[in-house]
Amino acid sequence: MDDWQPPGKDCGACGARCCGDFVVLVEQGTKVRTDCPFYGTSTPTVAVDKPVPPATDACGRAYDFIIGPLPGEPSARKIILPFRADLVERWNIVPGDIVIGRPMGQGCPVQHVLRVIDANTVTGVLTCHTVGPHEARKNGGKDVQAYHVIGFEGMAEVVRRPPEFGFRQFFLPSFCMMQVAHTGVVNQVFEKSTGLQVRVEDIRIH
Repeated sequence: MDDWQPPGKDCGACGARCCGDFVVLVEQGTKVRTDCPFYGTSTPTVAVDKPVPPATDACGRAYDFIIGPLPGEPSARKIILPFRADLVERWNIVPGDIVIGRPMGQGCPVQHVLRVIDANTVTGVLTCHTVGPHEARKNGGKDVQAYHVIGFEGMAEVVRRPPEFGFRQFFLPSFCMMQVAHTGVVNQVFEKSTGLQVRVEDIRIH
C-alpha cells in the first residue's frame, strides 16, 4: 500500500479540509494514513495533488514564503514575550502548559491558544506551538492577556522568493487565521534533507 492515495472524496472525516491537505499532513507527520476511513479498503482512489498555495494573502499582497511546522510537529514554533514577562516565573509556566493571549504587540485581533515547549524564567520568552481553543477548554490555560511575537521557526515553503539571511521579507505563518502576510528579519536558514528550515524575528503585520 506504499503508493496508496486518499480517494479524493474530501469528506473531512480525517480532520483535514480536503484529501490534498491530508496528504500534506501525513508527510509532515501530524496525520497517519489510517486516519483516513478509506485506508485499506478497496475503494477506487484518484490521484490527489498537493494544494497550491495562493500567491497573495487575504489583502491581495504578495509574500515570499509560508512558514510551516518542523517535521513531526503540529505547527510552526512561535516565540512570544508576554507584556508581563514576570508572570512566566510567578505563575511557574513550564513546558506542556497552555497559554492564552492576543498578539497585541503586532496588533493582531485574534486570541491565540498556545502550548509551551520552552519557558525562560530569566527573559520571560516562551517558545510555543499554536493549538486550537479546544485545548484550552479541555485543559484550562494561563491567560497572559497580551504578548509580543518575537519570532517564528519552521520549514519554509517558497511561494515567490526563498528566505535570505539578513533580509526583511514578507511571509505567511501557515496557521494564520486571518491569512495576512507578516514581515520579519530572516536570521537563520538551514538547508535540511526535509527542506529549508528558517527562523524569522522582529515580526510585524502590515
